[in-house]
Amino acid sequence: MPTSAAVPLRPGAAVGRVRTLRSQFTFVIFLLAFLPNIILTLMARPDVPPLPLLAWMAVVGALSAAMGYLLSGTLLRPVSRLQAQVEHGDFQAAQRDDPAEVRSLRAAFTGLLSRLGTEQARRNAFIATLVHDLKTPLIATGHLTKILTTLPLPDHERRLMGEQIQAETGRLLALVQQMADAHRFEQEDVQVQPARTDLRALLDDVAQRVAPQAQERDLTVRVEGHGHAQADRAVLERAVMNLTVNALRYATHEVTLSVSGEGLHVTDDGPGLAAPLSELAQPFNVQPTTIAGQQYTAGTAGLGLFIARRIAEAHGGELRYTRHSPPSSASGHPPPEAPAGAPLSPPAQTRFTLLLPEVSP
Repeated sequence: MPTSAAVPLRPGAAVGRVRTLRSQFTFVIFLLAFLPNIILTLMARPDVPPLPLLAWMAVVGALSAAMGYLLSGTLLRPVSRLQAQVEHGDFQAAQRDDPAEVRSLRAAFTGLLSRLGTEQARRNAFIATLVHDLKTPLIATGHLTKILTTLPLPDHERRLMGEQIQAETGRLLALVQQMADAHRFEQEDVQVQPARTDLRALLDDVAQRVAPQAQERDLTVRVEGHGHAQADRAVLERAVMNLTVNALRYATHEVTLSVSGEGLHVTDDGPGLAAPLSELAQPFNVQPTTIAGQQYTAGTAGLGLFIARRIAEAHGGELRYTRHSPPSSASGHPPPEAPAGAPLSPPAQTRFTLLLPEVSP
């Protein structure tokens, strides 16, 4: 009958089982109690015979070991209690006899649990976003494709359906790109390669790219100001594009892109933010958001703002939001260019500012 081979232990396995914190405390206390007793005994009675000396050393060693074991248990009682509470998932309430180190450890555990809960909630929001925002255009595209492939349609209707499929596909790609960028910008720093950039030319390019979208909503896009700055043009243009697309979504009459000594501004006459910028400019928000009466699912409302904020920070600046009323004329009448029947007080304006460290003329 074959014998089973012995399984060799790893070098650190046995040591890991023996070298507990209590065993180390016990050993230290044992040495502190045992060695002085033996030294004092040898100094006071150097002529003690070996046999009584060994017996005395055994008694002192046993008492020292017992004292070390008891004292180490007393010292480590708060740690043992915290371990039991962590295992049961209830460790937030501090005990009166907890030392400062255990209180700090308890606070660290509580903070870690809170962060893990937040990350889990954001992960759930991300999954909910994928299910909701990706499913709807995919279903629409599937229906349109089925109609195109199964029903006889005139050429102009087929062309219209093809354009609708392209529009739905574009929305899908834009959402996927935003979610990928937000995830990447959340996990790592935004990499920029600054160079002297003509900010006015950058805004002109953005205005030209969004012109078809502005025409669909009968909006005017104006560009004002001049300036240069050290910036990564491609990355900075993405931030301005995100802010401009948001402005076009909510504006009622016009959107203004401008350059000043502070940086770049995107101004519109829409309703403004429904919550503070610090809450909205976060990736994969847990709570849904309502803006201008439109409900946005958890995880999507702040993606563009978050990307713009991270890009501004990568350039040494920040993203700022203001809501103000434009100055009216001193006479109280509408300005000359205002159409007949326009309100006496212009509507409040929403402005996002990408602050840049140095802007030169």
